[in-house]
Amino acid sequence: MTTSGVLVVGEARVTVLGVRHHGPGSARAVRAELERLQPDAILIEGPPEADALVRHAPGLHPPVALLAHVPGAPSRAAFWPFAGFSPEWQAILYGVSAGVPVRFCDLPAAHTLAEEPRGGGEDEPPDARPADPIGTLAAAAGYDDPERWWEDVVEHRSALGGDAQAHGSAHGSAAPWFEVIAEAMAAVREGHVPDAREARREAHMRRTIRAALKQGHTRVAVVCGAWHVPALAGPQPSAAADNALLRGLPKVKVELTWVPWTYGRLASWSGYGAGVTSPGWYHHLFTVPDRPVERWLAEAAGVLRDEGLAVSSAHVIESVRLAESLAALRGRPLAGLSEVTEAARAVLCEGDDLAVELIQRRLVVGDRIGRVPDGVPMVPLQRDLRDQQRRLRLRPEALDRELDLDLRKPLDLERSHLLHRLRLLEVGWGTPGQARGKGTFRETWALRWRPEHDLALIEHAALGTTVAAAATRRAADRAGGGSAALAELTALVEQCLLAELPEALPAVLAALSARAALDTDVTHLMAALPAMVRAHRYGDVRGTPAEGLAVIVRSMLDRIRIGLPVAVTGLDDDAAADLLKHIDAVHAAVALLAEHVEHAEHAEPAGRAEGERERWLATLRGLSDRQDLHGLIEGRLTRILLDCGELDDAGDRMSRAMSRGQAPARAASWVEGFLSGGGLLLVHDPRLLSLVDGWLTGLSGDQFTDVLPLLRRTFGAFAAPERRSIGERLRSAGHERDRDDAHDLDDRRAAGAVATVLSIIGRTPARTTEGER
Repeated sequence: MTTSGVLVVGEARVTVLGVRHHGPGSARAVRAELERLQPDAILIEGPPEADALVRHAPGLHPPVALLAHVPGAPSRAAFWPFAGFSPEWQAILYGVSAGVPVRFCDLPAAHTLAEEPRGGGEDEPPDARPADPIGTLAAAAGYDDPERWWEDVVEHRSALGGDAQAHGSAHGSAAPWFEVIAEAMAAVREGHVPDAREARREAHMRRTIRAALKQGHTRVAVVCGAWHVPALAGPQPSAAADNALLRGLPKVKVELTWVPWTYGRLASWSGYGAGVTSPGWYHHLFTVPDRPVERWLAEAAGVLRDEGLAVSSAHVIESVRLAESLAALRGRPLAGLSEVTEAARAVLCEGDDLAVELIQRRLVVGDRIGRVPDGVPMVPLQRDLRDQQRRLRLRPEALDRELDLDLRKPLDLERSHLLHRLRLLEVGWGTPGQARGKGTFRETWALRWRPEHDLALIEHAALGTTVAAAATRRAADRAGGGSAALAELTALVEQCLLAELPEALPAVLAALSARAALDTDVTHLMAALPAMVRAHRYGDVRGTPAEGLAVIVRSMLDRIRIGLPVAVTGLDDDAAADLLKHIDAVHAAVALLAEHVEHAEHAEPAGRAEGERERWLATLRGLSDRQDLHGLIEGRLTRILLDCGELDDAGDRMSRAMSRGQAPARAASWVEGFLSGGGLLLVHDPRLLSLVDGWLTGLSGDQFTDVLPLLRRTFGAFAAPERRSIGERLRSAGHERDRDDAHDLDDRRAAGAVATVLSIIGRTPARTTEGER
């Protein structure tokens, strides 16, 4: 049995280079070994369908990933990511530059994506899952952290002189570094029985090796995960046995392309099943072989300075000394990530965990995002988005970026349209935020590009060749399905207007009108109305009018006014709280509608909108006089009508609500509803404040305990300045009462009582003149 990682077949030699995926030491050693071996064929662990994409590698800017997907089945997709420090990527670059054929040898994606989720079938023994080879070797060496063991034995030793170690031995076999890995993996795999999936993968790798030899290649280099070395360079099953394993596998049609990747996504389990927690650190080790510790800590100091933290050169020098001292104490060949992090924490960050987290995010993980040039195959939808990103100067980035838009500017308006269209296509590149200021011409977005967005674009490629066409088709499909709820359809109208998709509006409006006519639940109508009013408003603000919206809005308002008296009947506490949210939302929408048309050019629509407002307030006024309302609803209606100038007896209504004939719990609910708009009313209206104060101080101990949760919820929602002003009002009112009580004393009548008290305590009352009395 050979453990050197070399398989000799006649005059041909197959050198299997076992690596750690995304390991800078492995990458450097692989590149050096390939230059020594001068192979005439290179096989790499990965999907064979990507062979035709290898030629694009020199023009790519890693991190990038191979994306394999099943057309029409978005859930069936897989990524194979590569960083600049991935050994597979260095093997690809070497092969392309040297004119050596490069092929992928893993199980085809057509088979892996056709597999159903694994559930432990009869051909998969319960204990067949392979152990973590790195973890096993680390434990044998006395390490409790596999990452740290690999850094000490491979990454850092390679950084300190891996190129020198990568030269061959006197016997002409693989470099000693790879021999050691092969021997270690042979020991770890001893007695291991691969499960069905692993067995098929390794069978296909061996089949690919046999095919390369059959084609006349005599110097074949295989770059794969270290775990597979014994299966490829050790005793070989027969070709017939491997073919039997691969016969009859399910198969689907797949498509592959290159897509950008990010270091943030690389810091997780990838398509290789081997993520790294510190891609930024590994990138540094690979690109900065000279004095990596010093340069790393200097970069960390630069990150902190960019945030306004004072970090001097002396800090950097002391942190380097501390990191090297820690490495020496721990017997490590080079200060690793743990040492430089501890040194940065103690010296650069002065123990501040937030500063350490900043270094972790910016350097240890990193914000690098790859780039794929235009020559790489991509669906038209991807290409259209890329063209628009260039034209609108919106570069995809891996870190969160805030974007403020002024919709009065043509460029910003087009940016807004693009981001809203992408949201319709489930491409969440931008997340809308709360715009600064009250203007309707402002939008704020948080932008962050993720690799999955390319997959979403590919999924929707059949909807159209441009983002606008695909979003239009997507909106029409959602509206025409017949299952969309009323609120969903109104939100869809709003989305179409925000995205400027006038061709989608007729179908969406028709579906909305039909659904609104059939929906008899007034709460559904109330939930849907605000989005419709906002959409109606956008017609003017964004220059994309939607005919028919006003008619639908008026129809929905009419039905809400008719159904609301029934909806407010017989409500419990939860139902009343839920309905109150809808009432507030509809009231705000009616006000927005009136405000919108008030500034419109045509007088007739303005008058109509004012009429809608009057009819809505008339409905609320009629409800407020009912005796069977829930206290929360009655209190809120009173407050709304008072704020609108429709009531002049709010104090009398509050007096009745908090009279002794009312249960304390209902009175507390009434107060909660009345004050839910804020506490300033109590600050500026002494009578209302006195009524609440008198009612509250008149409660018994048990009653106060019962209503305390409601009161806490009511007054706790007030802003701190409001609560402070109310307290000051009550305190000053108490002082005024004390002064009034003092002024009401009759000194003449009190003189006798005073004399008696003084006699009791043994004091003689002072003589006072008549005038003093």
